[in-house]
Amino acid sequence: MLEFLIITVLFSEVPGYLTQEDMTGQVFLFPEESDNSYVKLQPEKNGPFGGLSICLRYYSLLTREFSLFSLATSSMDNDFLLFYCPQCDQHFEVSVGGRDLSYNLKERNDAEWRSVCASWDSSSGVVELWINGKPYPRKVFQKGHVISKYPSIIIGQEQDGYGSNFNINQSFVGEISDIHVWDTALTYQNIFDVLTYNNLTGNVINWRSLKYKAEGDNSVLRCLKRIYHNPTCNRNTV
Repeated sequence: MLEFLIITVLFSEVPGYLTQEDMTGQVFLFPEESDNSYVKLQPEKNGPFGGLSICLRYYSLLTREFSLFSLATSSMDNDFLLFYCPQCDQHFEVSVGGRDLSYNLKERNDAEWRSVCASWDSSSGVVELWINGKPYPRKVFQKGHVISKYPSIIIGQEQDGYGSNFNINQSFVGEISDIHVWDTALTYQNIFDVLTYNNLTGNVINWRSLKYKAEGDNSVLRCLKRIYHNPTCNRNTV
């Protein structure tokens, strides 16, 4: 029994070992550009998927293009991808089945947290995109497509292969948090609950019970909240 316990402790300390924890109030920090730093998320369901919804929050000052969420399968590297290029006229892409659906965002990538929710339904083809609670015009895209089984889900990098082939110029630098994924298109009420109350957890990826494997230079840190400074030197004194 003693030998078994020692082996278990040593194995749990190996870098990149699969971890499960409640990530409430925490972020993944990617401090610098790389082609080898990422977090692989272990899904609770393995598909196939006839619909998908992703909600997350991120904070980045990048002006070049970068990946926010990359889902690849053995048959398709961009089976579902959220990709953003601030310098390309605020160009945002939702990719499904290897094809790209483009949006030109009105909000700039300023020094603040930004929330993103995107959903897609295979039967109708309807895609919804919400940025900071604002809905963009719905579009019909990749109707009838099915996302294959056994997805590789990665944040921090964009997969040009099944869990591999990363490009440093598309890597994410900044903080990312509150990642939830569902195997269906969310309703308006669902989106409202997620963005307003944060009380709806994903059934594919659940931030409150997250299974993940971190590789390279990234960290788990507590969220920082804005402090409203109240200077005393400007107060009137009697």
